[in-house]
Amino acid sequence: MEKNIYLFLAKGFEEVEALAVVDILRRSKLGCIMVSIMEEKEVEGSHGITVIADKLFDEVNFSQADMIILPGGMPGTTNLADYKPLVEQLKEFHKEGKMIGAICAAPGVLGENDILQGLTAACHPGFEEKLKGANVVFDEVAVDKNVITSRGMGTAIPFGLAIVKHFLGEEVVEKLETALVYKK
Repeated sequence: MEKNIYLFLAKGFEEVEALAVVDILRRSKLGCIMVSIMEEKEVEGSHGITVIADKLFDEVNFSQADMIILPGGMPGTTNLADYKPLVEQLKEFHKEGKMIGAICAAPGVLGENDILQGLTAACHPGFEEKLKGANVVFDEVAVDKNVITSRGMGTAIPFGLAIVKHFLGEEVVEKLETALVYKK
């Protein structure tokens, strides 16, 4: 049951937060397309690991998209926040009730753009003030309406699993947890 899920990469993204989520979504058969907001598909992460995105931003058909995901990392999160075409898509997704996910510092991009008003959200410690209008929690993952947020690199697996649960249900998550040797 492949979906049109797009994870956005900007120079300085947190590699584990991006790649663990992409891996989990692809294992689940949901699929996930990595999109560069840079001028090229090669994007260097915050720890010097270069990843080749599947598409450039201008190649994405947002009318067919099911979800947008933002990994954290610095300065990746700042670069995502400064990229106006992506911010406009986030606002449109929120208005339409389409799914949005963000992890680590990236939920701050949502908060700074009034997407978290009245919602429960989690983020990396120290970024709570950026979650404007949100009920901030310190859980690994927060799911509220069309928004899924998470705290950081150490919560990338539960974040990915929460996305799978939203689209495919608990039974698929349980099978994935076994396959990943991830059980609490």
